[in-house]
Amino acid sequence: MPLLLTSHKTPIGTLNLLANDHVLVAANLSSVKALSENLDPADAAHEIKTVKSIPMISDLISDYFNGNLTAINAITVRQVGATFSQSAWKAMRKVSPGKTLSYADLAARSGSPAAVRAAGSACAKNAIVLIVPCHRIVKTGGALGNYAYGLDVKQWLLNFEGAL
Repeated sequence: MPLLLTSHKTPIGTLNLLANDHVLVAANLSSVKALSENLDPADAAHEIKTVKSIPMISDLISDYFNGNLTAINAITVRQVGATFSQSAWKAMRKVSPGKTLSYADLAARSGSPAAVRAAGSACAKNAIVLIVPCHRIVKTGGALGNYAYGLDVKQWLLNFEGAL
Protein backbone atom coordinates (compact mmCIF):
# COMPACT_ATOMS: atom_id res chain seq x y z
CA MET A 1 0.00 0.00 0.00
CA PRO A 2 1.48 3.39 -0.95
CA LEU A 3 1.88 6.33 1.39
CA LEU A 4 -0.70 9.02 0.70
CA LEU A 5 0.50 12.58 0.11
CA THR A 6 -1.62 15.70 0.03
CA SER A 7 -1.24 19.44 0.59
CA HIS A 8 -3.71 21.81 2.23
CA LYS A 9 -3.81 25.57 1.85
CA THR A 10 -4.13 27.04 5.36
CA PRO A 11 -3.89 30.50 6.94
CA ILE A 12 -0.30 29.63 7.97
CA GLY A 13 0.83 28.33 4.57
CA THR A 14 0.67 25.04 2.71
CA LEU A 15 0.44 22.11 5.10
CA ASN A 16 1.90 18.97 3.53
CA LEU A 17 0.69 15.63 4.92
CA LEU A 18 2.00 12.10 4.44
CA ALA A 19 0.08 9.10 5.78
CA ASN A 20 0.44 5.35 5.89
CA ASP A 21 -3.16 4.19 5.73
CA HIS A 22 -4.88 6.22 8.50
CA VAL A 23 -1.68 7.01 10.41
CA LEU A 24 -0.03 10.38 9.82
CA VAL A 25 3.74 9.88 9.54
CA ALA A 26 4.81 13.40 8.53
CA ALA A 27 3.40 16.92 8.31
CA ASN A 28 5.23 20.15 7.53
CA LEU A 29 4.90 23.68 6.25
CA SER A 30 8.06 23.60 4.13
CA SER A 31 8.27 21.18 1.22
CA VAL A 32 6.96 17.85 0.03
CA LYS A 33 10.57 16.69 -0.40
CA ALA A 34 11.32 17.33 3.28
CA LEU A 35 8.40 15.14 4.39
CA SER A 36 10.21 11.92 3.57
CA GLU A 37 13.58 12.82 5.09
CA ASN A 38 12.94 11.42 8.60
CA LEU A 39 10.54 8.59 7.95
CA ASP A 40 10.66 5.24 9.67
CA PRO A 41 12.54 2.91 7.27
CA ALA A 42 9.41 0.74 6.98
CA ASP A 43 7.41 3.76 5.79
CA ALA A 44 10.20 5.03 3.54
CA ALA A 45 10.11 1.73 1.64
CA HIS A 46 6.61 2.51 0.32
CA GLU A 47 5.92 4.38 -2.88
CA ILE A 48 4.19 7.75 -2.48
CA LYS A 49 0.86 8.47 -4.16
CA THR A 50 -0.38 12.06 -4.42
CA VAL A 51 -4.07 12.37 -3.60
CA LYS A 52 -6.57 15.21 -3.34
CA SER A 53 -7.21 14.36 0.32
CA ILE A 54 -6.38 11.68 2.87
CA PRO A 55 -9.50 10.01 4.26
CA MET A 56 -10.38 11.23 7.75
CA ILE A 57 -7.09 13.11 8.25
CA SER A 58 -7.81 15.85 5.69
CA ASP A 59 -11.30 16.38 7.12
CA LEU A 60 -9.92 16.69 10.65
CA ILE A 61 -7.34 19.26 9.50
CA SER A 62 -10.11 21.27 7.82
CA ASP A 63 -12.26 21.01 10.95
CA TYR A 64 -9.35 22.39 13.02
CA PHE A 65 -8.90 25.44 10.78
CA ASN A 66 -12.69 25.91 10.77
CA GLY A 67 -12.60 26.34 14.55
CA ASN A 68 -12.90 22.82 15.99
CA LEU A 69 -9.54 23.07 17.73
CA THR A 70 -9.69 19.57 19.21
CA ALA A 71 -10.36 17.84 15.88
CA ILE A 72 -6.67 17.11 15.29
CA ASN A 73 -6.57 15.10 18.54
CA ALA A 74 -8.32 12.28 16.66
CA ILE A 75 -5.43 11.89 14.19
CA THR A 76 -3.19 8.92 14.91
CA VAL A 77 0.50 9.71 14.42
CA ARG A 78 3.79 7.85 14.26
CA GLN A 79 7.33 9.19 13.91
CA VAL A 80 10.84 7.92 14.49
CA GLY A 81 12.76 9.21 17.48
CA ALA A 82 14.64 8.39 20.64
CA THR A 83 12.80 7.32 23.78
CA PHE A 84 12.84 10.81 25.33
CA SER A 85 11.57 12.41 22.11
CA GLN A 86 8.73 9.88 21.96
CA SER A 87 7.79 10.78 25.54
CA ALA A 88 7.98 14.50 24.75
CA TRP A 89 5.80 14.16 21.65
CA LYS A 90 3.25 12.19 23.65
CA ALA A 91 3.27 14.91 26.34
CA MET A 92 2.86 17.64 23.69
CA ARG A 93 -0.29 15.97 22.41
CA LYS A 94 -1.78 16.29 25.90
CA VAL A 95 -1.43 20.09 25.90
CA SER A 96 -4.90 21.41 25.11
CA PRO A 97 -5.57 24.13 22.56
CA GLY A 98 -5.50 27.49 24.31
CA LYS A 99 -2.85 26.29 26.75
CA THR A 100 0.94 26.41 26.67
CA LEU A 101 3.64 24.48 28.48
CA SER A 102 7.20 25.55 29.21
CA TYR A 103 10.16 23.57 27.93
CA ALA A 104 10.98 22.79 31.59
CA ASP A 105 7.47 21.50 32.23
CA LEU A 106 7.65 19.44 29.03
CA ALA A 107 10.91 17.88 30.24
CA ALA A 108 9.28 17.00 33.57
CA ARG A 109 6.16 15.55 31.92
CA SER A 110 8.45 13.53 29.64
CA GLY A 111 10.08 11.85 32.62
CA SER A 112 13.32 13.82 32.95
CA PRO A 113 12.98 17.22 34.67
CA ALA A 114 16.63 18.11 34.01
CA ALA A 115 16.33 17.47 30.27
CA VAL A 116 15.15 20.95 29.28
CA ARG A 117 17.49 21.12 26.27
CA ALA A 118 16.32 17.67 25.16
CA ALA A 119 12.74 18.94 25.37
CA GLY A 120 13.69 21.78 23.03
CA SER A 121 15.38 19.29 20.71
CA ALA A 122 12.25 17.13 20.65
CA CYS A 123 10.30 20.19 19.52
CA ALA A 124 12.87 20.94 16.83
CA LYS A 125 12.88 17.33 15.58
CA ASN A 126 9.09 17.00 15.52
CA ALA A 127 8.19 15.77 12.03
CA ILE A 128 4.43 16.11 12.49
CA VAL A 129 3.85 19.84 12.85
CA LEU A 130 0.51 21.09 14.20
CA ILE A 131 -0.86 17.63 15.09
CA VAL A 132 2.03 17.08 17.52
CA PRO A 133 1.63 20.65 18.80
CA CYS A 134 5.18 21.81 19.47
CA HIS A 135 3.88 25.35 18.87
CA ARG A 136 2.27 25.12 22.34
CA ILE A 137 5.69 24.82 24.02
CA VAL A 138 7.13 28.15 25.18
CA LYS A 139 9.93 29.45 27.37
CA THR A 140 9.53 29.71 31.13
CA GLY A 141 7.89 33.08 31.68
CA GLY A 142 5.84 32.83 28.50
CA ALA A 143 8.23 34.08 25.78
CA LEU A 144 7.54 32.20 22.56
CA GLY A 145 10.95 30.58 22.17
CA ASN A 146 11.74 29.13 18.75
CA TYR A 147 9.66 27.62 15.97
CA ALA A 148 10.94 25.99 12.79
CA TYR A 149 8.41 27.83 10.61
CA GLY A 150 8.92 31.26 12.18
CA LEU A 151 7.65 33.00 15.27
CA ASP A 152 4.91 34.68 13.26
CA VAL A 153 3.39 31.24 12.51
CA LYS A 154 3.75 30.13 16.14
CA GLN A 155 2.12 33.35 17.32
CA TRP A 156 -0.72 32.98 14.78
CA LEU A 157 -1.42 29.42 15.96
CA LEU A 158 -1.38 30.40 19.63
CA ASN A 159 -3.67 33.38 18.93
CA PHE A 160 -6.01 31.18 16.86
CA GLU A 161 -6.19 28.65 19.70
CA GLY A 162 -6.77 31.37 22.32
CA ALA A 163 -3.50 30.95 24.21
CA LEU A 164 -2.37 34.55 23.59
